[in-house]
Amino acid sequence: MGRLIEGRWSEEWYDTKSTKGRFVRQESAFRDQVRSDGSTDFTPAAGRYHLYVSLACPWAHRTLIVRKQKRLEDAITVSVVHPLMADGGWSFANPDVTPGVTGDPLLHKEFLHEVYTEADPQYTGRVTVPVLWDRKRETIVNNESAEIIRMLNAEFDDLADASVDLYPEALRGEIDATNEFVYPNINNGVYRCGFATTQAAYEEAFAALFSALDEIDARLARRRYLVGDRITEADWRLFTTLVRFDAVYVGHFKCNLRRIADYPNLSGYLRELYQVPGIAETVGFEHIKRHYYQSHRTINPTGVVPVGPELELGRPHGRESIGAG
Repeated sequence: MGRLIEGRWSEEWYDTKSTKGRFVRQESAFRDQVRSDGSTDFTPAAGRYHLYVSLACPWAHRTLIVRKQKRLEDAITVSVVHPLMADGGWSFANPDVTPGVTGDPLLHKEFLHEVYTEADPQYTGRVTVPVLWDRKRETIVNNESAEIIRMLNAEFDDLADASVDLYPEALRGEIDATNEFVYPNINNGVYRCGFATTQAAYEEAFAALFSALDEIDARLARRRYLVGDRITEADWRLFTTLVRFDAVYVGHFKCNLRRIADYPNLSGYLRELYQVPGIAETVGFEHIKRHYYQSHRTINPTGVVPVGPELELGRPHGRESIGAG
């Protein structure tokens, strides 16, 4: 989020001249691939790769979930940045006093932008999480979450739980189609609401967001998961937005027509995914709330973090009777 310009952090989220107040997300810069077939310079190996993440960021959260689902914790190490993104951008500040923050034991940097310039000294683009770092070649492999989760799912099976496949070949077309619907309208839709700078742009994004949530809720009345009869990548990509929705997006991003708790099917679906073994420990609500409410001072100038809401993600989800559709 944001970008580094002449050594300083800038919250240039949008270009009001070209987009009429609409939030436009820029493309990720590092797009190399880890391949188990040896077709690239990046081959899977235990201890070779390292993830830089934020517990607050939904895009980084995807990679933590897939790493957990594939049981890659011992093969791929992780560094967690501080939840507050201030003038220097993502930092590794205060690991001893802020729960969940690890510092940077790998490269010993103070800020994440220094990791980027370690890989490319001329880099001045956006500094985002997640980042997949290669210890062997001492560079960033990839900083696009959608591609990182595909690599973690498919390219590390000799080191992982190969029985878990979140992108099965038979379902790929439907998964891709679902992602193409969910990403612009829901995953990025909440940001399009929150960072809109005109009423028209906000209302356009707001209508698309809740129309999409209504459609997904209706789909989940007929089937247990988004695609097929099993949890796939599509579910986890939606989950990271849903789990932040009532705590942050309803108030902070003005996505307040309905809460996820108000949807009969989405609410149970969210609780079911949250209760999958190992998933709750990837969710850091203290980081999530602190990051959004204290980092986005153009939206919340006081930096006051709400105490609520009280979420009940651990209570029974009641979805045992829902079929695959």
